[in-house]
Parts: sequence; C-alpha cells; structure tokens
Amino acid sequence: MSQNKPMPEYDFTNKVAFVTGAARGQGRSHAKMYAEHGADVVLIDVCDSMESIPYNLGTRDELDAVVDEVEEHGQDALAIECDVSNEAHVEDAVTQAIEEFGKIDFLANNAGIFTLSEAVEMSEAEWDRVLDTNLKGVWLCSKHVAKHMIDRGDGGKIISTSSGYGLVGGLLEGHYTAAKHGVNGLTKTLALELAEYDINVNAVAPTGVDTPMMEEFVEVYGDEILDEVVELTGPWNIFGGGMIESHHISEAYMWLSSDASRYVTGITLPVDAGLSAK
Repeated sequence: MSQNKPMPEYDFTNKVAFVTGAARGQGRSHAKMYAEHGADVVLIDVCDSMESIPYNLGTRDELDAVVDEVEEHGQDALAIECDVSNEAHVEDAVTQAIEEFGKIDFLANNAGIFTLSEAVEMSEAEWDRVLDTNLKGVWLCSKHVAKHMIDRGDGGKIISTSSGYGLVGGLLEGHYTAAKHGVNGLTKTLALELAEYDINVNAVAPTGVDTPMMEEFVEVYGDEILDEVVELTGPWNIFGGGMIESHHISEAYMWLSSDASRYVTGITLPVDAGLSAK
C-alpha cells in the first residue's frame, strides 16, 4: 500500500485548535497538520516527569520546537505547560487560549501515558496516574472547552484519542484499557449532551504508533513484552507492517474536525490497521 498519497485538503482558516500532549508524538503531528490546513494552535503539555511513569515525557524545549513548526506554516501558536488532570491548570489554559485567540474551535484530547503491570499487582498510584491523565484529563478539557463553545454559540469539534485497547482487552494494561474504554463511553455521552449546541464529539482508536514515547517504553520494558502481546492478540497491523505513523492518526483528526464529518458524532473511529477485526 502506498504511504505517499497526498493528504485531503481542509480549510481551517481563522480556526483555533487546542491540542493536548503536543510536545511530541501524535500531539505534535496533530498540531502541525492543523497548522498546515490554516489553523492557529494552542499547544498543551505537562513538560514534567510523573510519579510511577518510568520513562521521559515531553519537554519544554520540545514544546517550543512545535511552536516553531506551527509558525513555519504561517500560523500562530501558544505554548502552555499544563497537567490535564488538574482542573485549575486546565481552566487556566483554556482562559489563556481564549484571551490569546478569542475562541477555540477544535479540541484534540491527545495527552496520554501508559505503563505495564498485572492488574492484581498494580499499585494504586500507578492506576490513579494513568486514569487521571487518560480519562479524567479528557473529561476536564472537554468540560471547560465545551463551556466556552456553548457560550460562544458557534459549535465546535471535540476529538479524543482512545486506543485499539479501548475496543478489546490489553495485556498488562488494565488501567490503560479501562481508561480508553471510558473515553469511548464519555464520547458517546458528550455527543448526546452537546448536540443541541452543534458540537460534534468523537474519538479515534489507534493501533501501535511509532512515537518517542513508544521508543522509550521499549527501552524500559524490552522488546520481549511487545512480542508477548502480539503472540496473544495477533499483529497490531494486519497489512504486514509494524507500527503505523502519527500522521495516519492526524489525518483522522483532520477529517473529524472538518465540515465533511458534519453528521458524525458519538463514534470511536478505529485507525488500527485491523487490530480490532480479529
């Protein structure tokens, strides 16, 4: 299958995207692609280490580099350090974004973390950290951005990153899997509650994506665990490849942000290379 087909063109001129987990990986890709299609971008990342997370997260230098990449496309960017699991942080970040750009049109709930532990051996701190970021963070950002969209009265798009493991079970990832199943349920509820305000709410469920976080994850846990997962569940990519690239997920985000998806709401769209088809 060709990987070099041109991307669809969307016109996001005068639109503003609010992207969490934007310092690297999928968030960086989403931010750049929003800018390529004409949107200004608010870049959100925690830029700090986290208790019970054994690998590095995005840094301030990486976040600032994404600012430069957005500006290279002729768009404005605002970088904010924010822990999406902290409501005061989120509320302040949304306020800053509105003060800078006047509005938010698209919310990309991308921030996420994961670790590996057996459910019966996992510490409470590890469970809480992953659920707080991956599910509570989606709720908090959706809550405060949706309030703004409702007050503005001009609709909007909320898109969250679920996972292929939000559709099936995940070996050694009970906390991560529970959070992503929760994202799918929250997406459906928000879609119902916000439809009267012309706010579409959807999620995207990727398979394994080749990102810096995944590279560092492998350094910590080793390749063997990935082989064990594939042996149990089958390949992450039934087209014969390994992990997919971040831009494949970004393309789904762009479509769900566009007018082409006007009547698409409450879904979890698998971009999982057949992971959930088995």
